[in-house]
Parts: sequence; C-alpha cells; structure tokens
Amino acid sequence: MQSSNTYHQVIIIGSGFGGQCAAINLKKMGIEDFLILERRDFVGGTWCQNTYPGAAVDVQSPLYSIASEPYDWSQMFAEQDELEEYTHHVIKKHQLESKTQLNADVKKVQWDENQKRWMIETERQGTFESQFLINASGPLSTPVIPSFKGKDTFKGKSFHTNNWDHSYDYSGKRVAIIGSGASAAQVIPTIAPEVKQLDIFQRTPHWVMPRPDYVFKPWQRSLLKVKPLYKALRTMIYWSLETRVIGFKYSGYMLEKMAQKKAMQHIENQIQDPEIRRKVTPDYTIGCKRIILSDTLYPAYCRDNVELHSKEDGIQEITETGIITTEGKEVPLDLIIYSTGYDATDGVISYPVIGKTGSTIGDFWHDYPRAYLGTTIPNFPNLFIVTGPNTGIGHTSAIFIIESQMEYITRAIKSVIDTGKQSIEVKAEAENLYTHNIHNEMNKTVWKTGGCNSWYQSKSGHVIAMFPGFSFTFRRWAENFKQQDHQFS
Repeated sequence: MQSSNTYHQVIIIGSGFGGQCAAINLKKMGIEDFLILERRDFVGGTWCQNTYPGAAVDVQSPLYSIASEPYDWSQMFAEQDELEEYTHHVIKKHQLESKTQLNADVKKVQWDENQKRWMIETERQGTFESQFLINASGPLSTPVIPSFKGKDTFKGKSFHTNNWDHSYDYSGKRVAIIGSGASAAQVIPTIAPEVKQLDIFQRTPHWVMPRPDYVFKPWQRSLLKVKPLYKALRTMIYWSLETRVIGFKYSGYMLEKMAQKKAMQHIENQIQDPEIRRKVTPDYTIGCKRIILSDTLYPAYCRDNVELHSKEDGIQEITETGIITTEGKEVPLDLIIYSTGYDATDGVISYPVIGKTGSTIGDFWHDYPRAYLGTTIPNFPNLFIVTGPNTGIGHTSAIFIIESQMEYITRAIKSVIDTGKQSIEVKAEAENLYTHNIHNEMNKTVWKTGGCNSWYQSKSGHVIAMFPGFSFTFRRWAENFKQQDHQFS
C-alpha cells in the first residue's frame, strides 16, 4: 500500500463503483498518478460492506454494472455475494488495490490557494496532497439511527443493517427490525423463517411491485461474455426502464392506472388478512418513495411468528429488555436491527471540505445541498463529487449516472491540462442557473407532488437525491462540456 504524506495528481476518496469508475477513466486518459483513499480495511464499497441477509440489487445486473466491464451474471438481479465478486473482479483487472490506501478515514479536506492543491487529512494515515480531488464516498455510506428514547439502555444485541454482525446467531431469537424500506424488505423474508418472533416497526409503508428475477442458463451466461450481445441486453433493459420517467414526471394517469394498479393487485394476490392489507397500503402516489421489488415480503408479513406494527403502534421507548409501543404493549427482544437508512441528502459528504475562500461546503449547503451537474461547486476548485446532489436515479442504474459524471469530470481535468492552467471551478452564476432549473423541473415530478415525505428530500424540503428527468438527458449535459461555465487559474 502507498505511504502517507505524499502528493498525487488525483486523489479519489472511496473505492466503491464511483471510485472504480474514476480510476478506470483516469487510466484511459493516461493519468496513472492517482491514489484511492478507503476508510475501511477492505476495498469495494457498498456491496462489500452491506452483507446483511438477503442483500441484492434492485436493478437488472447487466445494466447495474460498469459499461466497459461485462460479466456473466448468474441471475438478472444479482445477490450481494455475486456483486462483491464482480467488484473484486473489476479491482483486480485494473490493479486498483496497489493504488489504494486502506484505513484512510478522511477527517478534513482544505484547498491551498497558493499551491493550487488539496490537503487531505486522514485519521490514521497522515496527510495527502493532490491537484484534483474526486469524492466518491457515496450517498449510502453514512448509516443513521434515530435517537429513540432509551436506545442505549437495551442490553440485548443491536446493529444497523449496514454493519451486520455475522457472529450473532439470530435463529430462535426474538427480533425487532425498525424500518420497512429497501434493506428491511430483503432482511425480513430471509430471517423470518429462522427467528422465534419478528416484530417489524414500520413508519410508512412502501409500494411493492413483483420482482421479475430470472436465473440465466449456462448457455445464456456464455452469451453474456460476448460484448456485442451483452451490450444489446444492456440497451434493451435501459430503454425498458427509461420509460418509467414518463410516469414519474409527465403522466400521473400512467402511474395510477398502470403501476399503482399493479401494486394494489400485488397486495391483493399475496395478503388475505384485511388488517395487514390496511397496514401495507400507502396513502401516497406510487413512486413518491422508493418502489420495492419483492415477491417474498408480503408472504413474510403473513407468517404466524411475524407482527407488523404500523405508525399507530410505533416505538414509545426502548428499554433494557425490549420495546414499549405507543399503545403500551411490551415487546421482549433479544435483537434489534436498525434498518433506518442513511444521511443521503444533507450528509452527502461526512467531513468538512474547506474551499478557497475559507468557507466550507457545509456553509454553501446551508439552505440545501446543490452542485453544477451534481458534481462541482463555486469556490471549490478541482473538486468533483460523484453521486452528488440531484444525481440519484429512481428508475435505472445509478452506475449509468456515475459514468455520465465521468464524462464531465474527465473533460474538466483535460481542459485544465490542455490550457496549461492549474485549476478549474464552475462559475457561481452557472451553478445557480443549473440548480434553479433542476428544482423548477423537480416541481413536475411525483417526488414533489406525490404526497409523501421521503429520504429523497433534505431538511429544507427540497428533493436533493433525485435527478428530475431522463438519464440520457443527464448524460448529454455531462458530455457537452461548457468551457464558458467555468473559470481557470
């Protein structure tokens, strides 16, 4: 591994798919002087960290993969172990481990205007310097556990799904899972048959759609190794998913009559108990919150050893021995699993970043997180944020957006090199115009009008996590590098 206190032309923070895409693209540009800083003691990001039971991707794997790195997936929706294998395959192929410093938890980043460099302070590995800085720490990397009354008094076992403790045997135990979102929807049906009792505390139900998974036959996996065929399958999946934006933004009728009707039918087909049906039926438009794909969640809710608590019977207090509900019921527990999400909007970057004026990104984001193309910010030269504000995508592969950001980032870096300058930053008026347009467009989407509160929104009420349009629109904008929107020095 690389030693500390060294200078590199580019430093990448995070070794997940964002960091891998950045490294691959830098290599294509001929830039080899880069270093990846990874806060954990292993490389790989999300799919190496999130190892909870049932973990799997909810976008078809041939599309949820790096475009230049095809893979002979075993099934349409890959499970965590296969995604981890794919991650390691990419890292090994491009020899990224030798370009990575592990246990490098960044605690502060500051721009040195005199040297035109970023100074990156880490917790255990000293200080690094770089001309360009690419933050690829990811929006789903900082887990959040609400401050429930009495949380710290519980004497049983507890952990967040992001930090699953595999040394703990939950079989035959009394378990509570707090949360009912995407991670919980995968954990619940996986552990329900093995635990003695499972109590699920749901604040707001999610719309659930059938999961159209498919196990590839050996001959089909062989065909996936043929690049033109792999690309054709990716293209077919991409365009089938892209049509969803029409419902999310342009056609409430399409959402209600097609998607929501299908989701309601899914409830009726899988749940007979009218009380459970009532608890799982959302009171907002489908798509306002993340849609869950599952054929096993609803049957798990119907098991004799499972109880679903709606918000009317939520958590009043956590005690030494379990949970007391708001209806006064005592729920004795051995294990509490927090499936309570991430700080994916206001906490996109978890450490202070100080720009050339001495102010922080936190200062600039005082009202709400914002960035030009979700990637760059005025007064923060040579800084690029992967999966920054308004780059999330609710209908297709997040990796497609990451690769689109790379189109912009590589053009920006190349423009600095080609002009003989040292730094580039977006102009304030360009960022302001971009952000104004993004939120104007957002007002037309179901994420703003669907009648829900979701993690897509920041504390300000602005929808920060999502991009309000077609992903090919974002790709086109990223490829169309506008030199006039930037200033060089």
